[in-house]
Amino acid sequence: MQKPPAVTSLLKMKTGIAGLDEITGGGIPVGRNTLIMGGAGCGKTVFALQALVHGARSSNEPGLFVAFEESATQIIANAATFGWDLPRLTKKKLFFLEARLSPEIVKAGEFDLVGMLAVLQAKAKALGAKRIVFDGIDVLLGLLDDPVAERREVYRIRDWLAATGLTGLLTQKVSGYETDKRYSFLQFMVDCVVTLRHQVVDGSAFRNLRVVKYRGSGFEADEFPITVTSTGMELTTRGPAKLEYEVTDERISTGLPRLDVMLKGGYHRGTNVLISGAPGTAKSTLCGLFVAAACKRGERTLYVSFDEGAAQIVRNVRSVNIQLARYQKSGLLEIYSTRTRGPNVEDQFADLRARVRAHNPRCVVIDPLSALSTKLAHVASADAAQQFLDFLKGQGITVVNTSLMDGLDTDEATATGISTIADTWIHVSYVVQDGERNRALTIVKSRGTGHSNQVRELKLSDDGVTLTDVFVAKGKVLMGVARWEWEQEQQAAKKRSQVATELERLHLELAQAEAAARLQVIQTEIDAREAEIGLLALATGQASELRVTGRAAIRKMRHADVEVANKHMRAKSAKPKSRSKPARSGER
Repeated sequence: MQKPPAVTSLLKMKTGIAGLDEITGGGIPVGRNTLIMGGAGCGKTVFALQALVHGARSSNEPGLFVAFEESATQIIANAATFGWDLPRLTKKKLFFLEARLSPEIVKAGEFDLVGMLAVLQAKAKALGAKRIVFDGIDVLLGLLDDPVAERREVYRIRDWLAATGLTGLLTQKVSGYETDKRYSFLQFMVDCVVTLRHQVVDGSAFRNLRVVKYRGSGFEADEFPITVTSTGMELTTRGPAKLEYEVTDERISTGLPRLDVMLKGGYHRGTNVLISGAPGTAKSTLCGLFVAAACKRGERTLYVSFDEGAAQIVRNVRSVNIQLARYQKSGLLEIYSTRTRGPNVEDQFADLRARVRAHNPRCVVIDPLSALSTKLAHVASADAAQQFLDFLKGQGITVVNTSLMDGLDTDEATATGISTIADTWIHVSYVVQDGERNRALTIVKSRGTGHSNQVRELKLSDDGVTLTDVFVAKGKVLMGVARWEWEQEQQAAKKRSQVATELERLHLELAQAEAAARLQVIQTEIDAREAEIGLLALATGQASELRVTGRAAIRKMRHADVEVANKHMRAKSAKPKSRSKPARSGER
């Protein structure tokens, strides 16, 4: 029994069309046929030619281009805007064959592609070609005007490609996604089918791409918006299904020190920040602060504005002491101002992607992103903003967006829906109080970090931007004149209290002095009495001493025998007294 052939994975060839190679898992099938269908102006020829140029320039795979409708000169001239330098490539790596046929020459049953394919095979061998394009195959089939001949020639091309090993791309004109039933067999004969659509909605053009069929391979079958840029065709995808971004704990300054404190250190690096608020609430000013702080750190920054010109932005933020001109002059800062161009915002986001890649910024400001919200009329562009922000996050870029919102209510999502994917949401608003407007700032959310829940007054002056401390009185937050009046009243009350305290202190000091004076008088009286007592005691002692001295003097004056008298006295006191005895009888 013969063994079944070994199963090998399908080889794929990159087209160089950004996004297409991702949704097909690597590009178009190698050595097989790919059919590109679409209406007028949807980019069929650009698609096929870009795949051919990419092979010649990036993969060293020369190619052949067979034109059944346009001349080779026209095709080369039209492609000059993409910067592919086709004239240089045609010298060694590309070959263009004009295969336009006159209806008078082509007659049913009398024409085949054998001769042309022989010429192409010889040229492919000489160049070492790997890819070939049959542009406008429907033109050839229409000239044949015979269903049998049409199928025969298509089968001939298919077999020829299989024999030569060339990877083929065929383009066919259709209306929308509906093809002529006469040529519908083409979709069954090829291995991969890609449909392009070009339509106008509300005055704006949309181009979209969908992979309808891919034998032997999985693919994303959704419809994706495409844009034609200065470098060729690009496909906007939603990125990988798994959300995987590099996460860091690094903080970068908002440009406003007190706001950094409210956010426990500033914005997280590489996150998406939303600043929402009504017109005039200083959203652009906060963006200017962020830009100035980024440039001061030496980080390249891109400022995108849909409202104002670059010179006007620089002048306006200078009024609050934010200096951007020097960073713009040094090249660190690029300010790109543009208008919104209808509901097809994909073209604008494609331009922004190109500018991001060219400037290579670490920080991006989009002011305001909500300017595009009214332009999202088509389903293909509904998630354009989210896709662009996803692209920026994938690049590790810290992005600050502004969005117009009315009033204080932040319960509703922003018009673009980015509030749900924003990592940090700051809302600025007006507080009307006592006949004046004041700006208030609050942090709605900040993922991955604690943050202040207080409402702060945002003040703009010639010296700069400040956030005041929370001031609560009478059970509410006071701002502006109301706060100033309350503070003045509090200061006056404080002064009155200080004066009253000072007067009380003086009274107490006076009373203390009076008490001390009275105490001094009493102490003086005590000292006088003590002196009198001392003098009295001294006088009494001296009188006693005088009396003794006087007696001695008197005896001396009287010549008394003091010693005799004293001895007589001592003897008398020392002689014992005799007891009296009773008389004996007979004695007397």
